[in-house]
Amino acid sequence: MLLGVLLSLIAALAQVSGGLLVQRKKAWPQAVESALLALGAGFLLALAFLELIPESLLLAGRNEFALLAMLTGFSALHLFEHILSSHMHFGEETHQEASLASHSLFGAIGGLGVHAFFDGMSICAAMQVKSTIGVLVFVAVLLHKVPEGLTVASVMRAGQKTRRAERIANLLLPAATLAGAFFVLLFVSIDARLIGFLFAFSAGSAVYVGAADLIPEINRRKGRSAPLLVFLGMLLFWIGAHFLNTLAGL
Repeated sequence: MLLGVLLSLIAALAQVSGGLLVQRKKAWPQAVESALLALGAGFLLALAFLELIPESLLLAGRNEFALLAMLTGFSALHLFEHILSSHMHFGEETHQEASLASHSLFGAIGGLGVHAFFDGMSICAAMQVKSTIGVLVFVAVLLHKVPEGLTVASVMRAGQKTRRAERIANLLLPAATLAGAFFVLLFVSIDARLIGFLFAFSAGSAVYVGAADLIPEINRRKGRSAPLLVFLGMLLFWIGAHFLNTLAGL
């Protein structure tokens, strides 16, 4: 149970590291950022369709319940990112010359915060179901955490905020990741049967992050390398899943 929290903490620290790179004015090659996002998108989508969705259907027992939970997870991220807050694409803010309005800036941070909360929830929920799936979810989250940290710090800098404000923003999202993990632990302690709903909810949110957040951002990049890396990410998932399942069977 606590392993899910530990993996969420590692993912949160990866996000902090991305923010620190911007705060220390170290260059981050855009090609590397694009590669991480593309690999993460492919890995996450393969994870959702090959592991999370099938496992959710088994856990929920009633298929309509699992499908409703998945739709709820997908819709919740869309609601928070595009309706309740102003969503911003990864890397978009680093190319803006004008400073961002305060409501757009904090709206973008809020949208990414919700995204981070579901990251932590997905890792911890998966660990409750099957450790191998939990590790795969962790890898999928980790691949986009550093670019996400870069985005947070760059958003604050584009909004001409102080270094202290940048540091606070860089800590809020990792805190949201951990909050998502503890949210799962709280519900499991109340009623273990709810883990089926949380897992299905995580499956829906994973599809949203991969298909609605990461893939459109990749399609905005020039060249063919990033789209090809999406398929490499899917292949890496298949290899990783086969390897972990083989180890689990030993």
